[in-house]
Amino acid sequence: MATFLFAYRVPHDYALGRPDAASAWNDWFASMGGGLQDIGKPVAQAAALGDAAAGTRLGGYSLVTADDLDAALALAKGCPALALGGAVEVGALAEVPGRPA
Repeated sequence: MATFLFAYRVPHDYALGRPDAASAWNDWFASMGGGLQDIGKPVAQAAALGDAAAGTRLGGYSLVTADDLDAALALAKGCPALALGGAVEVGALAEVPGRPA
């Protein structure tokens, strides 16, 4: 199993703590079962350098295990950020040689 970073991008006007949004996120996290390794945290403030996606900001992250990138993308398809016009970026984490795990 590989570990994947899910980085959530939400619209700039996304507000933390809305009950409907919290319910959608919690339901989606629950649907991943044992694949969800670290639920992560939402981001309260964000800024970007370089080419960030227009109209969105960093919304949070999670760590997920899956067999491969295709399996991780299948899990990501249920992300509530997608229904808001946001995105979820999925990246396979690599071990860095010589660095403790």
